[in-house]
Amino acid sequence: MNEEVATELLQKCLVKSDLVNNRQDTTYLLAELTHLPLAIVQAAAYINENGIALADYLSLLADQEEKVIDLLSEEFEDDRRYRNIKNPVATTWLISFEQIRRHEPLAADYLSFMSCVDPKDIPQSLLPPGPSRKKEIDAIGTLSAYSFISRRPADMALDLHRLVHLAMRNWLRKEELLARSAEKAIKRLEDVFPDDDHKSRSVWRMYLPHALFALESHLVDTDGKSRINLMWKCGMCLYHDGRWKETEVLFGKVIETRNRVLGAEHPDTLTSMAKLASTYRRQGRWVQAEELLVQVMKTSKRVLGPEHPDTLTIMASLAETYRDQGRWSEAEALGKQVMETGKMVLGTDHPVTLNSMTILAGTYNAQWQLKDAEELGLQVVETSKTVLGAEHPDTLAGMNILALTYGHQGRWNEAEGLLKQAKRTSERLLGDKHPFTLTIMNNLASTYRNQGRLEDAAKLGLQVLETRNGIFGEKHPKTLISMSYLVMTYKNQGRLTEAEQLGLQVVKSRKEVLGSEHPDTLRSMFYLALIWKELDRDPEAMKLIEECVQLQKRILGVDHPHTVSSSAALAGWQTEKMEIYASIMDGYESKGLS
Repeated sequence: MNEEVATELLQKCLVKSDLVNNRQDTTYLLAELTHLPLAIVQAAAYINENGIALADYLSLLADQEEKVIDLLSEEFEDDRRYRNIKNPVATTWLISFEQIRRHEPLAADYLSFMSCVDPKDIPQSLLPPGPSRKKEIDAIGTLSAYSFISRRPADMALDLHRLVHLAMRNWLRKEELLARSAEKAIKRLEDVFPDDDHKSRSVWRMYLPHALFALESHLVDTDGKSRINLMWKCGMCLYHDGRWKETEVLFGKVIETRNRVLGAEHPDTLTSMAKLASTYRRQGRWVQAEELLVQVMKTSKRVLGPEHPDTLTIMASLAETYRDQGRWSEAEALGKQVMETGKMVLGTDHPVTLNSMTILAGTYNAQWQLKDAEELGLQVVETSKTVLGAEHPDTLAGMNILALTYGHQGRWNEAEGLLKQAKRTSERLLGDKHPFTLTIMNNLASTYRNQGRLEDAAKLGLQVLETRNGIFGEKHPKTLISMSYLVMTYKNQGRLTEAEQLGLQVVKSRKEVLGSEHPDTLRSMFYLALIWKELDRDPEAMKLIEECVQLQKRILGVDHPHTVSSSAALAGWQTEKMEIYASIMDGYESKGLS
């Protein structure tokens, strides 16, 4: 700031605004503070709290040791700016902090805690409890009065200025207290951080930035129980928020520690390995997921038993991985086994059983066993609403699967109603960019297309594609599903050039990511053949659909609807060619040219 503006700020912050009338002291003080707003605000706060004159504060500034200030201002930006003077922010901070530490220990403790978490948006519920609620309120009031923190009126969360955060950490480091403070912060976070129950989502989203900041500290014992427990809690909540890359990192560290401390066959180690495999599957890394799940399943069956809920959960996840890979027979066989065992051992109402039923219903859908899919889907939705609640994520997953079944049956209005209901709830609870919300939106866009609402389908489909591309990347299986749906929407709109361009990209990427024989790859080939046919590129269309039908007969079977539709298209094109040939021959014969 220039001197005039700095003077205005100082006057505004001072309770006794006439102190600035002493022009000499004001000019000298602002020069010492290098006209920095934060330093001015901190100095004014101290002057207000202690009722002193500007000259008194100038004396305090002069008394601060340069070596101490240098230590406190480490990692501050633009250090060269203060090469020949004491860092004004660190100096004003230290003067205030020393007084707080002497007269109000709880406020100093709060500042130590806040320096070990993210400095922005700190919920007051995170702070360690004081001797009384009054003492807690007074401590926060003191920190606010000294301009160390600012309170957000809307949610009463606290913000700590970044340089105050750094100065406090540097002071703790100088006093050899930073490691102990970091350890206490992790213990406090472990105590208050919620489990991964979906009803706690708003709380864990408030606490996550602070827990993740604390876990980055390399000063605490990496094998400490509190640290590993907090890391696991954070990982589970990130998993449910669809932040799978971050989840993978945390789960990897948990597994490494649990494997070393508890052993490779401890139930907690197996659980964390199974969850890591699930993050692989969610990221489309199905081979890695399968390898790890098979390994964990064998160990779990031996250690816990084949009917243990953890074993059944692992088996269900493996069945889902088979389904993703297009290995539907294996997925169905394993899914049935898990469901039947779950019903017998845990009961139909148990979440593990319900989850296995949802997965099996999805497998039935993929194979177009629609009667079985509908029957199971209805049962899952009704039971989940009763047992888990209408807004539980597992209930929404069941509604999504049932809507897909209705769509396959051509019951588009019922599918739309169910998907819109699930979408509204998912957007409110999970957010409009959550992976599951995007799945529902994508299926709704497909429903619009099949209803002939092509503009709605294109708009929603493109929105989902762009969001998935930004979150997962352009070659993630979920992104490719969105691209494939959009191909058919563009085709139906007559936007054949765009449809072909996108269709070529989908076929190429799916061959690379899923393999040439995955059912989704084959369906993309069929869509591309349809587009080429409309573009009058008959030879290319015929060659592609012949290849597609041949592979679908071998992989899906002759009775699968995808095989049937591809075969019907091929037969129609061949008949069309024969009719054209016959008309040409008739013409030749009438002219005596046969």
